[in-house]
Amino acid sequence: MKPRSGRRFHRCLLLVLCACGPAVAAIELPQPDGGTLSLESPASTLITLAPGVTELVYAAGAGQRIVATVEFSDYPEAAARLPRIGDAFRFDLERILALQPDLVIAWDSGNPSQAVQRLESLGLKVWRTELRKPSDIAQLLRLIARATGLADNGTADKVDTRLATLAKTYADQPPVRYFYQVAERPLFTLNGEHIVSQGISLCGGVNVFADETVLAPQVSREAVIHADPDVLIAPRLDGQDDPLAQWRDWPRMTAVGNGALVYLPADKISRATPRMLDSLEAGCKLLDRARQHPSKQAEEA
Repeated sequence: MKPRSGRRFHRCLLLVLCACGPAVAAIELPQPDGGTLSLESPASTLITLAPGVTELVYAAGAGQRIVATVEFSDYPEAAARLPRIGDAFRFDLERILALQPDLVIAWDSGNPSQAVQRLESLGLKVWRTELRKPSDIAQLLRLIARATGLADNGTADKVDTRLATLAKTYADQPPVRYFYQVAERPLFTLNGEHIVSQGISLCGGVNVFADETVLAPQVSREAVIHADPDVLIAPRLDGQDDPLAQWRDWPRMTAVGNGALVYLPADKISRATPRMLDSLEAGCKLLDRARQHPSKQAEEA
């Protein structure tokens, strides 16, 4: 009887161990400060704190996991119908807590740090994301898929391919110095570390304010005139007045004298998503036209 009882004990122990199965590894998500955020299991409910982040989640195939987002999240069409918990700068904490999201995805340089810290202090899992170069788009798409337990849908690979093609196409072209105007009054631009500048550099664009220490510094009109860029670039919304109109009063500037004024769709170039590549590709073609034909008139992507 004793041997039989021993066999029965070992059989039960084996069944228990099999039922437990292998331990599931935590999902590690990198934070911009060098730390990591750990998820015990894939997130099934998300809140996004920036329109670009919302668009990225949809691009990764996880749009149905979003339970709320912020104002101006309007792409794709389904995003416009999501409940709102504020805008990128002010959040409705009670609404967020009531939704009990598994994961809140923030925009590190766009959302107020104190507001994000408040969410973390309330016990929410907050993943701070940041994109500084176009290749980061593909990496973040893959991480979103990992965070939500989804298979890579191939969008990230397409981003990598398009970027590689862009760099190869313009690899041997001479540089073109440009000024990128974010806003007219007050006058804001981008430094060389910004993802837009990093993208334009793929086709030989050289930002005349690349060395500024702030991502989006305010500059003076005199500083732009002194820099004398080959091309002026500005994002433009449909129906918007000419954002570069003020520079036409300075025909001695190289860009103005040559009519090298380039306009990019604001809704695409201003969000670090796969659609940004549409603007980068179009902008690179216009930059190349200015390079090859410096007396071309203003062009719009």
